[in-house]
Amino acid sequence: MKLLGTLWGSASHFLSGSIRRPRTFISRHAIAPLILLLTLVLVMAGCSGTPSNPELIMASTTSTGDSGLMDALIPIFEEETGYTIKPIYVGSGAAMTMGERGEADVLLVHAPASEVAFMQAGHGTNRKLVMHNDFVFVGPAADPAGIKGTASAVEALKKIAAAGAIFISRGDDSGTHKMELSLWTKASIESEGQTWYQESGQGMGATLTIASEKDAYTLTDRATYLATQENLSLDILVEGDPVLLNIYHVIQINPNKSDKINADGAEAFADFMVSDEAQEIIRTFGVEEFGQPLFFPDAGKTEADLGSV
Repeated sequence: MKLLGTLWGSASHFLSGSIRRPRTFISRHAIAPLILLLTLVLVMAGCSGTPSNPELIMASTTSTGDSGLMDALIPIFEEETGYTIKPIYVGSGAAMTMGERGEADVLLVHAPASEVAFMQAGHGTNRKLVMHNDFVFVGPAADPAGIKGTASAVEALKKIAAAGAIFISRGDDSGTHKMELSLWTKASIESEGQTWYQESGQGMGATLTIASEKDAYTLTDRATYLATQENLSLDILVEGDPVLLNIYHVIQINPNKSDKINADGAEAFADFMVSDEAQEIIRTFGVEEFGQPLFFPDAGKTEADLGSV
């Protein structure tokens, strides 16, 4: 905008001088740069307004919504870019299905293995590491399965199964659900069909509520738990196992999926999520309220750089 004002001011000064001196001859050599200057002014004016396609559909894991993180980020992105985001919070699997169908412009998900397959299939054009936190096992303070302090997530599941203690699974193909299923596989336990194993089919916040009401165990991302813990009767019982690392990426959907894909908006959002401004918001989000960050910014890193939780 400052450049636009400078260009317009220069053009106005030139023109006003010519008007005040009507007998002054303006050579063709002077007119050419004036025309160029005015053209630049008009181009800048056209570029400074609302994007030609301002509506942007973002499909994201429920944890970014339940934790409140996107409530902090979206208004800033919208104000700075002119885009209007329609957020849809579903499990990562459902979000990627929307991307495959061309029903979303950009994704913010946390299921790395599935994301790699998604990209290899050509559904996305760009994938950037944004942030991480970790998964934790929560359950009633009474801890009937005795998992508190267990160092291994797999061993914790073995104790839950042996005790026949109620475990609430999201059962929704989310990143959290995918992580849980991989842990049952590592534990060599067939959990599905067991009387103590129940599926909520809902997001993380709702699943935590159900687990709290049933004095049950569940696997959750730390951010959603901390954001909702005051309404829960659940404690963190198992944490810190390196396998519980929870990584988030932003993915731009391939515009070949649909002529309605907002590729420019998706690129703008992806760039924003890894910008210094957004990364600083992520770094400090939750510190004041919970005494610890809910997420850790990772722009410019690789998954190998993250190590363990």
